[in-house]
Amino acid sequence: MNTAAKLETAPVWEMDPAHSSASFSIRHMMIAKVHGGFTKLSGQLRFDRNEPTKGSVEAVIDASSIDTREPKRDEHLRSADFFDVQKYPTLTFKSREVFPEKDGYQVVGDLTMHGVTKEVTLEVEGLDAEIKDPWGNLKIAATATTKIKRKDFGLNWNAALEAGGVLVGDDVTITLDIQFIKKV
Repeated sequence: MNTAAKLETAPVWEMDPAHSSASFSIRHMMIAKVHGGFTKLSGQLRFDRNEPTKGSVEAVIDASSIDTREPKRDEHLRSADFFDVQKYPTLTFKSREVFPEKDGYQVVGDLTMHGVTKEVTLEVEGLDAEIKDPWGNLKIAATATTKIKRKDFGLNWNAALEAGGVLVGDDVTITLDIQFIKKV
């Protein structure tokens, strides 16, 4: 059986947005971290525990749903200085390869943000066992993390600090906590 045929037979799991989150942290003023996230996300996973290397995942995040618990900052992040949500309304991830590891998986794929696509590697924990919820739905969950440099994606806005340094750091830690529902 060819790879495409194996992938076609892998179970399909839809992201459960009510029980999923996409969050990030970034240095602010070089002394602390600001945490935020996106409230609107969707995606699909094809995954067979017996053949994990044949799996795939795709995710879409609504860039305008950014939330750092500070409305003025969120408005600035939606502007052309950062995400430019009018021009680039979504962030997407499409996997290319899945590698089993001792405590999970590495998922290599393309992250597209602000009109720029770069390869990233997600470190994934979870996807261990299917659990049936009280309504009879089969679910699995995973936590994925990665680090990126925002400037690699054209997010260059910054301001110099009087004492030296910059207002916004370049390194961004991304964490995805995702539940999936098996499609029948």
